[in-house]
Amino acid sequence: MLTSMQGVLLVDKPLGWTSFDVVNYVRKQVAAAAGKKPKHIKVGHTGTLDPLATGLLVLLVGKEYTKRAGAMSKHDKTYEVTIELGATSTTGDNEGVKQVGGSRQPSEREVRAVCHSFVGTYMQTPPVYSAVKVNGQRAYDLARKGKEVALDPRPVTVYDMRDITYVYPHVHFVCDVSSGTYVRSLVEDIGCSLGTGAYMTELRRTRVGRFEVHNAVAVQHEDILTYLLEITADSPIDRVDVSVL
Repeated sequence: MLTSMQGVLLVDKPLGWTSFDVVNYVRKQVAAAAGKKPKHIKVGHTGTLDPLATGLLVLLVGKEYTKRAGAMSKHDKTYEVTIELGATSTTGDNEGVKQVGGSRQPSEREVRAVCHSFVGTYMQTPPVYSAVKVNGQRAYDLARKGKEVALDPRPVTVYDMRDITYVYPHVHFVCDVSSGTYVRSLVEDIGCSLGTGAYMTELRRTRVGRFEVHNAVAVQHEDILTYLLEITADSPIDRVDVSVL
């Protein structure tokens, strides 16, 4: 365990937990170990995961690390994704209200072709239920109040789309994407291109920059703080050696 109680902590976020739930839990663990009140402990993350998503959440513990969150949040990421064709959702995932889409059943060849067509840079509109700010307010807060939300498209990059499997109505794939890419929007765009509609049913993040989920620890591991990684001033935060885990 780091005597300074500061470092990088790779956590495998479980289903149903919010990113804040994880941050708050770790903050309390650090506070208890350091003999301090939780409000005096700084813990942040490098990119949120929705409650219905699982996988890698990179936590930064201590003020020397949280102040470096900006650089870390710009790293590309890898996701395992499962989608359902034939319907859309108000939230883009299982949480929203479903609406039946097109009834056609595309061929496997067509599904693969459409998925691969998104490899590259394209203009993507973030989902209405997202943390994007509109006039100082979160888009999801406005949407929940029933207010109309108009978000501007922005360039995102899909570096790779692989391991595609298809058994109607479900499609599964792995994608490498740039920072700022909304997988829910990518899924909706795929459904639109297929003419069927689509929404995301499962999402797992397996990589953030050079960090991978197989090096992560379960959030409720009894010795979770022993997994804190220390990074020296001359060691870039995205190039830390995690082979010791």
